[in-house]
Amino acid sequence: MNSHNPTAETQASDITKEQLIRDFKTVVADAEALLKATAGQGGEAVSAVRAQVEASLAAAKSRMNETQAALLARTQAAARATDEYVHVHPWQAIGIAASVGIVVGALIGRR
Repeated sequence: MNSHNPTAETQASDITKEQLIRDFKTVVADAEALLKATAGQGGEAVSAVRAQVEASLAAAKSRMNETQAALLARTQAAARATDEYVHVHPWQAIGIAASVGIVVGALIGRR
């Protein structure tokens, strides 16, 4: 039996990606707020930098939305695969869930 669990790795990867997306959204919001706060600043150099930052933010938002859509699609595919597995192998799914419950219970009981 293979002890390698790709489902757990995928879930951990998805959680990390979700956190990254949340953090990136925060950075984008902060950058937009900074751009709005400096809107009254004059000068050609400031205007050029503002335009460059606005273009970078637009590109970053686009990539972020694409990444979020891909993450959602993979999450839905994993959910469908899990649902199919449980329907095809109900007793194995019950055994896995019981095993995980016993391990978690033992770990919690040690505290």
